Amino acid sequence: MSTVSISSYTQVQLLQRQAASLLLYQSVVQDEVGIAFLDLLQAIRYTDADARSCLQAYGNYFHALAARNQNWEDYLVTQILVSDNPFTRLAQREELKNIPPALVVATQHDLQTLQSLSSCSSAVLSEWVQTVAHLPVSPVVWYREQAAIEVETGLMQQYQQVATSATLQQLDNWADAVEDLAVYYRQFGTGLFAQHRACRWEAGQFVGIRHPDPVKLDALVGYESQRDALLKNTEFLLSGQAALHVLLYGSRGSGKSSLVKALLNEYGDKHLRLLEVAKSQLQDLPQIVEQLRGLPQKFIIFVDDLSFEEDDDAFKALKVVLEGNLTARSLNVVVYATSNRRHLIREFFTDRPTPKDNAEIHAWDTMQEKLSFSDRFGLTLTFAGADQNTYLKIVNHLAAQAGINYNQADLEYQALQWATRHNGRSGRTAKQFIDFFQAELTYSSIKKNLSD
Repeated sequence: MSTVSISSYTQVQLLQRQAASLLLYQSVVQDEVGIAFLDLLQAIRYTDADARSCLQAYGNYFHALAARNQNWEDYLVTQILVSDNPFTRLAQREELKNIPPALVVATQHDLQTLQSLSSCSSAVLSEWVQTVAHLPVSPVVWYREQAAIEVETGLMQQYQQVATSATLQQLDNWADAVEDLAVYYRQFGTGLFAQHRACRWEAGQFVGIRHPDPVKLDALVGYESQRDALLKNTEFLLSGQAALHVLLYGSRGSGKSSLVKALLNEYGDKHLRLLEVAKSQLQDLPQIVEQLRGLPQKFIIFVDDLSFEEDDDAFKALKVVLEGNLTARSLNVVVYATSNRRHLIREFFTDRPTPKDNAEIHAWDTMQEKLSFSDRFGLTLTFAGADQNTYLKIVNHLAAQAGINYNQADLEYQALQWATRHNGRSGRTAKQFIDFFQAELTYSSIKKNLSD
């Protein structure tokens, strides 16, 4: 018999059976922390001859919780809030009364089971490990004084998660929280889009971006009319109106991509999600849109540096999304694309129709279809190259935001010299100059202090 007591051995067996009995929320115990927990239970149960494996399993469990900076109980609740399963997916679209009773009962069962697992705290596990390993003192217990929800979501959702987490943990029976959870799922969604505000489409699936670009709208100046038009269209999307697909066309470095990324930091708290799709993945667009249809979040599909080659299949896929087909348009999805080309499909002089054998009879029609592709975007915003005044305006604005206290005339002179030696006048060039200038000032200050 195990070196743990008979009652503890029975508790371990019960916990293992309960974890195996989950019907819908299996994902809770299938990531790093959940697997480490189950491995530790197994090690405690079968470690008569060798306590080292038990100690190693406890170390893995401790490390997994510490990496998340969460207690075991908080981890379980967080996983419940973001779990992607048949109940949570249906709860996003339907009232609880319209969900099949079997799914509701299965959810109640799983919540009770997870409540039982939460009672096996890190302190309890530490005591069991001490007994198995014959240690004079129990191993260090991972514990956080204050619970926290560690996910890449907006502040509003974080506050709601903390409130829901506190409510759940205070209940005598977690199964009573089904109705509140259904409301939460319907408001904030589940799965990947409940955890990440920015994602990309990669190898046929959505992948979360843990650290999206932090650029803010107030850092972008010089193209106010374009910014205001894009903001208004995005607000239409968030309000459930039929927003337009947008093409941002213009000079390189003018801030087109930054403007789209800044929308996420402006409206992420209002359930906006940014989904990056590479040009090479555009043939998957119809599939992507169908997967996003009906979700509570609003999605901007972001395609950067868009252009097409001759007979590009991606052209046809994007055309379907922009113009539609027999499937009704999804009102929670729009495409925002940037390009340096006004005509998105490359055209050659040889493409122009000339009478010859085997030539297409209606070649001019085909050519016009290519040239007018950009017109299929409902809104086209043009970003002209920055003149000197606009460039210096951007430089001074960024310098003020960076807290650079320097003679304005000297700063502008150096900024113009930088533009001449580098990539010309643009918002990108201005940002590169300010970053370098600030780093140089900081380095000079540190060097001076060291020499003193």
